[in-house]
Amino acid sequence: MDAPETVPEFARREFDAEPVYSVYAVKYAEREAVRNEHFHPDFGPRPGDPHDDSPMPMDYFVWAIVGPDATWVVDTGFGPDDAAHRNRRLLRSAADGLALIGIDANTVSDVIITHLHYDHVGGFDQFPAARFHVQDREVGFATGRHMTTPAQQHGFTPQHVADFVLAVHAHRVVFHDGDEELAGGLSVHHVGGHTDGLQIVRVRTAAGWMVLASDATHYYENLLARRPFWIVFDVDDMMAGFDRVQALAEPRDLFVPGHDPEVLRRHPVAAPGLDGIACRLA
Repeated sequence: MDAPETVPEFARREFDAEPVYSVYAVKYAEREAVRNEHFHPDFGPRPGDPHDDSPMPMDYFVWAIVGPDATWVVDTGFGPDDAAHRNRRLLRSAADGLALIGIDANTVSDVIITHLHYDHVGGFDQFPAARFHVQDREVGFATGRHMTTPAQQHGFTPQHVADFVLAVHAHRVVFHDGDEELAGGLSVHHVGGHTDGLQIVRVRTAAGWMVLASDATHYYENLLARRPFWIVFDVDDMMAGFDRVQALAEPRDLFVPGHDPEVLRRHPVAAPGLDGIACRLA
């Protein structure tokens, strides 16, 4: 990893006068899955069992960070074409899910893209007024030589990548190089691992410094048991990313994995009638 420090200097400052954000997770899709699909077979306290076919479903989320002056969205979901092609159950668009908690995707000005896999960038056309914040390395990764390798290109939809490049030329993409503050109490941090340019999001909440880990850890168990997910560009970076997530979270358990159904069970429902759909993380 490029960053010489686990926690950059700006992230160690006190922000007593900075805003406190409310954070939401919104589920937009799901799929049936089994345990051996979620763990690398060669890492962790015990080897992954290729015969462990017990159920372990996967949820798909977008996240909203609501402050006193601005609302930020993290990732954009995917649409019907990806759902059909990849056999996922699309429950609602990202825009429709956000509308359930009072956020109009048409007016969102800033969207953080954690990485360019289909399920994180496939709905970016639903945010016509937004700028998209991404790591330099992720765009280079998604458009470079690694995409000639089937194992690496698997998670990308070529049309999404092409559309994103068009957004670059339309001056709608903001590039970040490593760890950067986006606003008071809100920052992005490069961790890599799952993809070369994966970034996580750190946000100040009433509960402390929360980390939206995205696919730095798909499930709580990936990080807590130190068993990486099987889709990985660099295993060493993924393992170091586990440490980075917890170092940036204050307290250390204030992190949110990218695909774990447990998220909706651990946090209160965002509004009446949204059980199993949206929760308030802080």
